[in-house]
Amino acid sequence: MPRNRLDLTHALGHDVADKRVEILRRIGELGSISEAARASAVSYKAAWQAVQTLSNLAGTALVDRAVGGAGGGGAQLTAAGEQLLKAAALMDAARSNVLSQLAGPRSGAKAGKGEQVATAALSALGLASLGLRTSMRNHLPCRVEAIHKSGATVRVVLALGQGSVLTSRITLESCQLLGLRKGLSVLALCKATAVRIEPQLSSAAGTTASLNLLPGVVVRAAAGTRGGEVSLQLQADLHLVGFAPLGTRLRPGQPAMAGVDEAAVVIALAG
Repeated sequence: MPRNRLDLTHALGHDVADKRVEILRRIGELGSISEAARASAVSYKAAWQAVQTLSNLAGTALVDRAVGGAGGGGAQLTAAGEQLLKAAALMDAARSNVLSQLAGPRSGAKAGKGEQVATAALSALGLASLGLRTSMRNHLPCRVEAIHKSGATVRVVLALGQGSVLTSRITLESCQLLGLRKGLSVLALCKATAVRIEPQLSSAAGTTASLNLLPGVVVRAAAGTRGGEVSLQLQADLHLVGFAPLGTRLRPGQPAMAGVDEAAVVIALAG
């Protein structure tokens, strides 16, 4: 079967900080998807999902797989798979070089304290996430506080700062592929249309236990009672964009509550 042309832009334009590229590399080394899964500490299902996702993004097959029963059979990288790994290594080296230059002192001058603080913050998460392009308008830097497994899904508790938390419900395979662990810095993403903002929201008001409730102060709101887009300032100096229902009157400076279902919160790794 003829193969499509390798698309590195799509395959490596997405987050390569998770385990997908690592799994592909181990398949090339070990000649087996099941062995690569064990070496990467993920399930066979998660490893196969990683191969499928990367192949979809690349636009061509990256692995030739021989069916072999429960063990998964043998597997080897295609020429496109080898090329993808080389490109990933070059991109990783370039990224490390840029971050090391920012982390070090400026040539011929000593960086001021303010610049050092700003550089540290950028290199930790913000700078690495600049390449992330998505239709989701809410990007919240946070830290994994806890992981609770329940069958095939995982509930991830994310610390936003100043005691605020946000929960996300994802699949077990996604948790494994992202390598989520307590203390890891991540980005929480959600669409503005998935955020409901009202003067008051509570579980007693018909919402479910899976709804995140985030208090804040209105920064900007559509005029009148026609509902519309609202910008809310949360604790830890974070901002969230959502929509108020028709008939809701919100004004700048007014306390309000944002509600977003944990299934609508996407977790991303920067870099």
